[in-house]
Amino acid sequence: MGFASATAVTRVDEHTWLATVEPGWDINGNANGGYLLAIAGRAMAEAAGRPDPVTVSAHYLSPGKVGPLVVRCDTVKAGKRFVTLRASVATEQGTPVLAVLGAFSDLSRPADAPEYIDADLPELPAPQDCVRQVQGEDVHIAFRDQIEMRLHPDDAAWIAGRPSGRSEIRGWFRLRDGEPMDALTLLQAVDAFPPTIFNLDLPAAWTPTVELTAHVRVRPVGDWLRCRFRTRYITGGFLEEDGDVWDATGRFVAQSRQLALMPRPPEAAG
Repeated sequence: MGFASATAVTRVDEHTWLATVEPGWDINGNANGGYLLAIAGRAMAEAAGRPDPVTVSAHYLSPGKVGPLVVRCDTVKAGKRFVTLRASVATEQGTPVLAVLGAFSDLSRPADAPEYIDADLPELPAPQDCVRQVQGEDVHIAFRDQIEMRLHPDDAAWIAGRPSGRSEIRGWFRLRDGEPMDALTLLQAVDAFPPTIFNLDLPAAWTPTVELTAHVRVRPVGDWLRCRFRTRYITGGFLEEDGDVWDATGRFVAQSRQLALMPRPPEAAG
């Protein structure tokens, strides 16, 4: 099932949408966080009457499991350029999954404004020369079969047990089968890659998201996104992951920051 279909929402009334966490968009049984955010973003865009997320912040309250979801959207403010909304995502039984605040607009005509980019385009070999991560033995990442992702060879050596020592992951991202990408796709892309800590000599495990914020600048153009994720601070049981996303034309299209929990040592988790 393609991304647009897997994140589809159905309007029930002025404030309520129904959606479904589809099979195959999970990591060991829990739905990918970017996928959940894209579902919420699609309902919020419809509620706003504006197609594009500009800034979206989500707090993750419980794991998303396969099955029905209920999305409730309430307008905080409707202005000429932006519509700001508050959304809640819950299971059919009422268990809260996400709490979201976002501003939506129409990015089809980028603003005529100066640009200044104090960052280098991530250096990446061509997608065919990068590494496609395969399924691991301990964790089944069904989500990985729903998108196409290629990792920089230097940042993928941890797969063979040789972490680079840099808390960085670079790579290419696109939807499967050439499905077109839009601004909502960027909400998925910023949470698609393996955790940066896999390249450090630290306990390696999946890091549960506490909060994720995405800023979208323009709609992406082309078939691949060029992505870079970095972590600078790991302390107090938390880590942050900062993401930069560029489209196939080399234009900066989105950025993200995620706060996540560090994996707990086995003796502490027991």
